[in-house]
Amino acid sequence: MNNPTVHTSRSTAASMETNKVLRNTYSLLGMTLAWSAAVAGISMALNLPHPGIILMLVGFYGLLFLTHKTANSSLGLLSVFALTGFMGYTLGPILNYALGPNGGGGEIIMMALGGTALIFFSLSAYVLTTKKDMSFLGGMMVAGFVVIVVGFIANLFLQMPALGLALSALFILFSAGAILMQTSAIINGGERNYILATVTLFVSLYNIFVSLLNILMAFGRE
Repeated sequence: MNNPTVHTSRSTAASMETNKVLRNTYSLLGMTLAWSAAVAGISMALNLPHPGIILMLVGFYGLLFLTHKTANSSLGLLSVFALTGFMGYTLGPILNYALGPNGGGGEIIMMALGGTALIFFSLSAYVLTTKKDMSFLGGMMVAGFVVIVVGFIANLFLQMPALGLALSALFILFSAGAILMQTSAIINGGERNYILATVTLFVSLYNIFVSLLNILMAFGRE
């Protein structure tokens, strides 16, 4: 026979755990965004060159792997700040280009920043309000990732502006799906590691911002 007192106690404990993960995730996300922005500012001030696509991918996936391996230890926090700092460094040259005569200036950066914030808060608010399970997006996310990888490799050789813009749009959709799934996983108990949750949300925000910036600069040049 079910004991309503035990059921209520478990529900309360689960709710407290969910709120704790959410609080820690958003707190760490805010700190990593500030840290990444600071590193990007330093990168811009020193006019550091972009590391190039190969070194960027090696650095990103290497640090991402390290973060996943150390996520359950005290080294996890150091790993996540190393990863987000590296991404901030890669963002600096992109922002310098956007501020240049061919990029469109600070207005385009602010538009991309505002669009990124709007997307993130809208998606997060939707999941937090409805508490809907978004795990059904998993299959589409896998398919989308394959399409993005194939398109990315193809564009390395073809260098087609239209394909580049299409990939930017796909990156935005893919990252939006990742935000929905990650927030839903926290709400519904599927994610209890706030470091891994923070990394997923951070990378999604980074991709959305850079993709929006790329699209806005392309239309600005036209």
